[in-house]
Amino acid sequence: MTLLEASTWVIPVIIAITFHEAAHGFVALMFGDDTAWRLGRVSFNPLKHIDPFGTILLPALLLLLRSSFLFGYAKPVPVNFKALRNPRRDMVWVALAGPGMNIALAILAALAFHLVAYLPDTYVQWVARNLQNAVLINVLLAVFNMLPLPPLDGGRVAVGLLPDVLARPLAAIEPFGMLILIAVLFLVPMLGEQLGVDLSIVSRVVGIVSGAIIDAIVRLTGNG
Repeated sequence: MTLLEASTWVIPVIIAITFHEAAHGFVALMFGDDTAWRLGRVSFNPLKHIDPFGTILLPALLLLLRSSFLFGYAKPVPVNFKALRNPRRDMVWVALAGPGMNIALAILAALAFHLVAYLPDTYVQWVARNLQNAVLINVLLAVFNMLPLPPLDGGRVAVGLLPDVLARPLAAIEPFGMLILIAVLFLVPMLGEQLGVDLSIVSRVVGIVSGAIIDAIVRLTGNG
């Protein structure tokens, strides 16, 4: 991959994670928690949100290893849920803000395709690739984060919406959520390969849902 090609992935990724995390902080501020604001995390400065290992080294390593699933993460925006005016309800809105921002960015990128034809020929292909990758990355990030497992956004939405009898045990697994996620995404499929069984269930679900959303965005924005 040349540096020019790499830039068409790096730029959309940085924008996607930066706006995702900033959206969490902004909505938390709107509902009464200024923790992220005081720490400078309600910002479109990528350096505020990039995690050296999770955002750069881990995805690069998976690319080099030709992993079937690309995985990474940014520094999570700190939210003091007890400071929210209605913690149970407002937690849901704070969690939805990140994926919601990514879907909005995907729609904007798809709409921007209509402007590519007006660019100088030198830039058309590079800009088009950036926009294509922006749609893909933002939709994947939104769908992946909505998996119902804390500390992912979908897990926090589930905790906020489920009755206490289900919400409490789900919230209790948050400290182990990333380990469970890594096991489901990588270790279980590896075991399945040894057994001759396809156990990449989560990857396939994310792919199918993401594909359906991308198709809908393409049609909605007149690119179909």
